[in-house]
Amino acid sequence: MMKMSIAEATGNLGQEIPFAYQTTADELGAAEAGFSFPGEISVQGTLVYTGVCYRVSGTIKAVKSFDCDRCQKACQQEQEHEFEEEYRRGETGDGEFYVFDGETLDITDMVRDILLASQSLSNLCKPDCKGLCPVCGHDLNEGDCGCDRFVPDPRLAALQQLIDKEE
Repeated sequence: MMKMSIAEATGNLGQEIPFAYQTTADELGAAEAGFSFPGEISVQGTLVYTGVCYRVSGTIKAVKSFDCDRCQKACQQEQEHEFEEEYRRGETGDGEFYVFDGETLDITDMVRDILLASQSLSNLCKPDCKGLCPVCGHDLNEGDCGCDRFVPDPRLAALQQLIDKEE
């Protein structure tokens, strides 16, 4: 858990209090199907008391491991996600800020939410990945395999049947 005391920040209005944590995807509860975060996840930032709320800002660094959705190669991608969130004491959160009680802030849920929400819907080794040949399974990023991959548009199937009858 990533908890920090608010005592120092409360006594020093506007002063940035640095923090740094190392955690894992298991500790965050950030295990997802389709990708993982092996190794350490680094969280660094500052805590500031504004007089109204506690502002937490910083950077999350992680390495994402996944199989490419198109070519099925195992890939790793270094990621860095910036964040800036507000915490308020004992209020009902309306989605614009996080709520806490007591003398400590637990940023574990916020870090997990940012890390997971920042992931793209498709896992690609590179934006222009060509994938696998649907006929023979060859990785098209390594070159063409020579297979005939033409797939006729099913909406034109009736027209193709007319052409085939005339021949």
